[in-house]
Amino acid sequence: MSSVKKLLWALTLVGLIALAVGLGAGYAPAAGPAALAFFVALALSFMLHANLKSYAFTIWVFAFVTASLVYPAAFGTWSFGAWLSFDLKGLIVPLIQIIMFGMGTTLSAADFARVLAMPWPVLVGMALQYTVMPFVGFGLATAFGFEPEIAAGLVLIGSAPGGVASNVIAYLGRCNVALSVTMTAASTMMSPVMTPLMMKLLAGRMVEVNFVKMMIDICNMIIVPIVAGLIANRILYGQQPSLQRAATLVGIVAVCLAAAVGLAVAVAGTLGGLKSGLIVGLVMVGVVALAKMAVEILLRGPKNWMDKALPIVSMAAICYIIAIITARSSEDLKRVGLALLAASALHNLIGYLLGYLAARALRLNVIDARTVAVEVGMQNGGMASGLAMNTLQSAKAALAPAIFGPWMNVSGSILATWWRRRPAPSK
Repeated sequence: MSSVKKLLWALTLVGLIALAVGLGAGYAPAAGPAALAFFVALALSFMLHANLKSYAFTIWVFAFVTASLVYPAAFGTWSFGAWLSFDLKGLIVPLIQIIMFGMGTTLSAADFARVLAMPWPVLVGMALQYTVMPFVGFGLATAFGFEPEIAAGLVLIGSAPGGVASNVIAYLGRCNVALSVTMTAASTMMSPVMTPLMMKLLAGRMVEVNFVKMMIDICNMIIVPIVAGLIANRILYGQQPSLQRAATLVGIVAVCLAAAVGLAVAVAGTLGGLKSGLIVGLVMVGVVALAKMAVEILLRGPKNWMDKALPIVSMAAICYIIAIITARSSEDLKRVGLALLAASALHNLIGYLLGYLAARALRLNVIDARTVAVEVGMQNGGMASGLAMNTLQSAKAALAPAIFGPWMNVSGSILATWWRRRPAPSK
């Protein structure tokens, strides 16, 4: 392993030197591949470093963004002969559905029941989540003078629910993880109403916002896959003897795949808008049952295999979504990228600050206030990107979520490290 680490760091150095030489010589065709090689080697090096691996995701984002700028056709439309082509934009919604299904597998009924056990902190968090971030997004979009579609994207990321990354940051920062998970679940379940409402109120003059369509799209992308994930959670961790038998798991696989095929062939009525979410959810439940049978029953492998696979799948999906968005809006990114990065950083920072200060003013203890700050400041960037591309039909509106997501992971990691070294006083 030591020799692999040394080789990766050496490749990182070579990539950096090649990038510097290419830029210095003014030879752009060489600079692009060199930058890509540098970021890939650096990301792999970070993944193998104990203290730097939490930042590897951000480096992978840079690698995918670079790849999309250097080779935009790889993230555009793929043609298979003269008659068949596929626009990779069509992958965005399924990828988000898979991510949200994964989130659902980490939840259980207890996470929702905790709302009754800690109603005041959750109520405070929800109120701040859907007021602070949307209005701050609107204020920053106005202050920076962004064009309407890009400004709408800033409001959109502010109107999104909390992201699952906040749960990881809460854990690393020694916050109230149970409260963090409950707030993420609660804000996500409220998003079909609150996200379209805030978008209609604050961004309705910037872009056309169809409240009902956005609500259905959120249910399709977010709620249905999460519910499917909750079902998968029961299959994965249920203690019933039947769930430990191969025959039961094979039956679940058969039922799920048959139902998915039936939905794919024909869906009528109001379920039409939820079709893709239902299909992806059913397929993923079947895949989880099949994987459990293979890993736990046939191979006698570890029971926590899902916990190891989920972060990798989510990271890869988010990186690919960002690359698809970047390939379609590279000129806009070059024109407003730095300003949008500054606005996103301010948006994130103000979310942390106002979330914490307001929570303390409303008499939450320090640990819970820190948790609320993390939940308010960190948003579901994947959902916002999907809504921008699928509902608003705007790659420009997807730029702000694509920038905000990686940035919040960097700032969240720094904040968690700061808090970990400065434990909160006892309640």
